[in-house]
Amino acid sequence: MRKSGKKIGIIGGGAAGMTAAIAAARQGADVTILEANDRLGKKILATGNGKCNLGNRKLDTSWYYTEDPGFLKARLKQFGTRQTISFFQGMGLMIREKGGYLYPASEQAAVVADVLCLEVAALGVHVVREYKVQCITQDRDFKVSGVHRGGEPEEYCFDKVILCCGGKASPRTGSDGSGYELASRLGHSLVPVVPALVQLRCRDSFFKMLAGVRADAQISVYHGGECLATERGELQITDYGISGIPVFQLSRVVNYILAEKGGEVEAVIDFFPDYSREEYQKFCDARALLQDRHSVEDFFTGMLNQKLMSLFIRMAGVSGGNVPVSEVTPRIMERVYQLCRQWKVHVTGSNSFDCAQVCAGGVPLCEITDQMESKLVPGLYLAGELLDVDGKCGGYNLQWAWCSGYLAGTGAAR
Repeated sequence: MRKSGKKIGIIGGGAAGMTAAIAAARQGADVTILEANDRLGKKILATGNGKCNLGNRKLDTSWYYTEDPGFLKARLKQFGTRQTISFFQGMGLMIREKGGYLYPASEQAAVVADVLCLEVAALGVHVVREYKVQCITQDRDFKVSGVHRGGEPEEYCFDKVILCCGGKASPRTGSDGSGYELASRLGHSLVPVVPALVQLRCRDSFFKMLAGVRADAQISVYHGGECLATERGELQITDYGISGIPVFQLSRVVNYILAEKGGEVEAVIDFFPDYSREEYQKFCDARALLQDRHSVEDFFTGMLNQKLMSLFIRMAGVSGGNVPVSEVTPRIMERVYQLCRQWKVHVTGSNSFDCAQVCAGGVPLCEITDQMESKLVPGLYLAGELLDVDGKCGGYNLQWAWCSGYLAGTGAAR
């Protein structure tokens, strides 16, 4: 392909970086990817539990967090689910849809990274691996300074630069947060960065005995008596706290509150969210007809996981599960039922960036144009997790990577 003469340097060869490279190279630009890892797309391999949930039919800004939803809405309209499908099918990837979730037909994340790498190579994009960028300066052009893995320094010159370095989440894949520092040195501000889509840690002493329990539940988080957010899905209990998709969805809200206000957050868990108060009372009344024939533990068999019910029975004040129900006061029985609907645990923090799938925060969208170009540094473009956009589980973070990367690459090549 004939090159336009514009030399574009892309810092980071992940999902956004490779997409930007492909978009720019298709416009005839002379593109170089500078990647710190020994291969491109390393983080893609871990997405979707190794299956790579690369997008979702249900796409709108309600699935994202950002301080500028209007900007995000306009960008997703430019490059949304339909464009993502077309982009990947055009490179030969077969896509399978499951309930609106998009996956490669093979359900292997590696094939997504592979088709991107093949297209990068076919377009003649120059790839420099195991090169750590340390500094970017601009005079008439951009000078990118860094070192190769062996310690040899080298400088590259470009007409334009696209920052796609990722955030801090999952640093074992190369996301060390250096992109934030590079953007800051060039004059950009940062919305505080915290782990998102991550497990929550609790101070309560009973979690070790409950580790491994899974149950459908509705989880609401409170701080200072105010309900901050509510999510529904499969709760997973660990030996240190709570996990699972609904917990991941809540984690960024919890982490921001703890970072800004300190203290702890109360999570209230309802194991019977489909029951109204009246329906639940009828259910409890019907079970009460059986009480003369059972011990307390037997009486509650079948309601919830046995480990949970045993804990709730003790928390309600029953000394042992073999006590006959007939010897237990109605008030204690009511307490057990209440614990099934309002189990309160105390969240003190989350796991670190090492365990997080993404970061919340980053460079604010108000500092870039609709072509993803910096308003502060002409010729500098930003894309992906480096920006203040984070999505919920369901392919939304990769959709933002494809979208922002493609728009940045197209914009830079003009």
